[in-house]
Amino acid sequence: QVQVVESGGGLVQPGGSLRLSCAASGSIAMIDTMGWYRQAPGNQRELVAAVTSGGRTNYADSVKGRFSISKDNTKKMVFLQMNSLQPEDTAVYYCNWNVRVPFTTYFSEYWGQGTQVTVSS
Repeated sequence: QVQVVESGGGLVQPGGSLRLSCAASGSIAMIDTMGWYRQAPGNQRELVAAVTSGGRTNYADSVKGRFSISKDNTKKMVFLQMNSLQPEDTAVYYCNWNVRVPFTTYFSEYWGQGTQVTVSS
C-alpha cells in the first residue's frame, strides 16, 4: 500500500508565497504521474499542476506563471511552489500519485488527506 502525506499549507496574505510538499511511502515499482489538485468549498476538485516521472509538466491556466511543480523521484517527493497567491487560490490542496506497485500490472491513484491553503488579508 502507498501512503501519501501533504504538508506546508497555511494562511498567507495576497501576493505571498507558500511551498507545499508531498511524500509518498510504501513500495512503488513505477511512477506515472504526480500531481496537485485543489478543492474550494462548493467547487469540484480541479487539477492544479502535474508532472510525469520524466519531468513533463502541466498546469491549470489559472496558475500558469505563478505556480511551479517539481519532484524528487529518489526521495518519492513532489513539491508545489506557489507565488503571487490570490484569495481565489484558497482551497484544500491534495497530492495525487499515479503509480504501479510491485507484483501488479496496472496503475492506481493514491491521494493524501489534503492541506488547507488560505489566502487572506
